Amino acid sequence: MRDEITCFAVSDGRRGIENQALGLAEALGGLTPVRVMPVQVPRTGEIPDPGPIAPEVWIGCGRAAVRASASHRRAFPDALFVYVQDPRAAHHRFDLIIPPLHDRLTGENVFPILGSPNRVTPGRLAEAERSFSGRIAALPAPRAAVLIGGDSKHHRFTPEVGAYLMHRLEFLRAKGLGLMITTSRRTPEDFTARLAERFADDDGVWLHDGTGPNPYFAFLGGADWIFVTEDSTNMLTEAAATGTPVYRLPLEGDAGKFARLYAQLEGHGAVRPFLGRLDRWTYAPLDETARAARKVLEMLGRGEDLRQPGFLEEA
Repeated sequence: MRDEITCFAVSDGRRGIENQALGLAEALGGLTPVRVMPVQVPRTGEIPDPGPIAPEVWIGCGRAAVRASASHRRAFPDALFVYVQDPRAAHHRFDLIIPPLHDRLTGENVFPILGSPNRVTPGRLAEAERSFSGRIAALPAPRAAVLIGGDSKHHRFTPEVGAYLMHRLEFLRAKGLGLMITTSRRTPEDFTARLAERFADDDGVWLHDGTGPNPYFAFLGGADWIFVTEDSTNMLTEAAATGTPVYRLPLEGDAGKFARLYAQLEGHGAVRPFLGRLDRWTYAPLDETARAARKVLEMLGRGEDLRQPGFLEEA
């Protein structure tokens, strides 16, 4: 067994950003012994001292991580520096950049993947589903997970979008499906309130209101279909990592480069636009996070560890 690698997962702590760095670090831990250390840095202001522990691998995601990379690189000159997404600046600070394929970023140190790194694994989904098994079992089957986002740079969650989504949810309930619905911080408050009012007395709907333990992974693991609004690369990619049929729900706006993402996920066989018909299909779960982790291990000169069982120790 090779020595344990210390890996920093650097972000500003926002879930969607942090999970990408953690996802890659945890995937590395599935290949070789790794100690994962989440490191949060502020989005603005002074970067705190990173401390005395020197990592072998530094994985960052988000603008705060780009800011921190300068001082951290000086502090840890022997570490392999990896950045998830397109840093948009200071590309030279990173030994490896892992952007989404639809960004079309190129360069000698660039290793693009389809979608974004994530923490979805069969084991994590099964564990989460067991944790919420009673609540899920109380819903009628078959079941659909519904992941709702909101406004973004390219998408707008308008009243018309809200009316469309509500109509789709009512359509699914009329078909007898149990619904597991979760919203995001970007979901308009008035739409979240409408969901709560509409389904408050419906035993066939589990609307996660943000309180208590987060059932997100349980929703993914317990669903027969997954419906995702098209604004979130993370949610679409996480859904496509399950092997469960994924339907894309449109928002208003100009998709721009994200149209390439939709086409790539459809080409993989994971995602289809929802046209009012429920189909069942199979595809290989998207496993780009593991592919990126193998690249990191190769750059560490530990490619032989790919043949060894790994483990993950979170710190």
